[in-house]
Amino acid sequence: ERWPRIQDAANALLDAWQEAFSEPYPREAPETPILNVHITPSLVRHSSDGASWSDPVLWLQEALEAQQQEPGSLLDHLDAYSAPRLVEYFDPNPCQVYEVMRMSGVPEDADSAKKDRARSLGVAIEAEYTVGEYDILILSAKQSDGLETWLRESGYRIPEGASRILGSYLKQGMRFFVARVNLEEQSKLGFTYLRPLQIAYETPKFMLPIRLGMVNADGPQELFVFALTRKGRVETTNYRTVKLPTGMDLPGFVKEEFSDFYRAMFSVAVRKERNRAVFLEYAWDMNWCDPCAADPLSPQELRELGVFWQSAQTSGIKPPSPARDVFVTRLHLRYEDATFPEDLFFQETSDRTNFQGRYVLRHPWDGQDECDAVKKYRTDLPQRREQEAKNLASLTGWDINEIRRKMDLGERVSEGNEDESPWWKRIWGD
Repeated sequence: ERWPRIQDAANALLDAWQEAFSEPYPREAPETPILNVHITPSLVRHSSDGASWSDPVLWLQEALEAQQQEPGSLLDHLDAYSAPRLVEYFDPNPCQVYEVMRMSGVPEDADSAKKDRARSLGVAIEAEYTVGEYDILILSAKQSDGLETWLRESGYRIPEGASRILGSYLKQGMRFFVARVNLEEQSKLGFTYLRPLQIAYETPKFMLPIRLGMVNADGPQELFVFALTRKGRVETTNYRTVKLPTGMDLPGFVKEEFSDFYRAMFSVAVRKERNRAVFLEYAWDMNWCDPCAADPLSPQELRELGVFWQSAQTSGIKPPSPARDVFVTRLHLRYEDATFPEDLFFQETSDRTNFQGRYVLRHPWDGQDECDAVKKYRTDLPQRREQEAKNLASLTGWDINEIRRKMDLGERVSEGNEDESPWWKRIWGD
């Protein structure tokens, strides 16, 4: 079939749709790009140009079939495929010519009293159902204070000051998708974690609302945006999109501390941009990768993530074909109200230039052969390793003498010229 089947929620969703909109459930996808949003307990991930079910409000999909992959595995796959990666090179024997390269790298009808109360506050419950472990509401409202009051009375924790932001969204004609975890349903299902939700909606605005989530945030928040598009790279239009530092040679011990390195490196990059930039971590044509941190996503996986322009994978003995006309963009930002006062607005560009956050480990050759090339190699190696230490210190802000200690370089007092001999010896020799 053209669209994924939904086991447990299909009939309820169809009923809710027809009740809410008094029209048959649409089967054809429009050409208008939409925003396909995936929500996990720890962070929010987003993809662009996903499948749309041609609806003026929202469409909810609970795509967690027993026959499909484990919940969240598609996002994990996309995350692994696009994540910053380490590449290892092993120095060849200087006396020979070869090189080895390795990669490290809906419930039943709502209670009438609740609806009456909502109506008195100018709030309309347009759809209500349970999907898996989630209780879902789709709301519209006339005034922000009425919406805020209704949400508080219904047990939702709404931070002080939310009314102003809610009002700005209402003026744009936006509706609200509200999800609450149903612990009873979760215990019945046997899951100890929250499975991702996937929603699709059609809108002429290529944007992501982030301001409401900052009202009660305890400090900065992290956001990863995964955009799957036809033409090319996605960037923000109201904030600077900056490429993550990439391509530097680093000490070998970073392989065992890559998570710490990445967190420190990203924090330094954020500070350098005064906490006001969105960082590009990956942009690539999904027909190939070099190097591949994970296998490229199959056409079927891409369709499940919302790539509606991909042809359905037919059964048979023919191996899966690579993705076509799919470009992936991975953006990362650390945001708070003081530095990101506006929602995120995006645009799809025609730029298909490939980019990846990539960091290089070069392992020294430790053979015993002797030749002129070996002598030069051994002479140049200490300077190369010192530069690796400096690169790491510059990227992360780590103490360079501690880096040197881990590299067995010894502590250096001077940060001036690499050659500490007198200047006349450097000019005329001994």
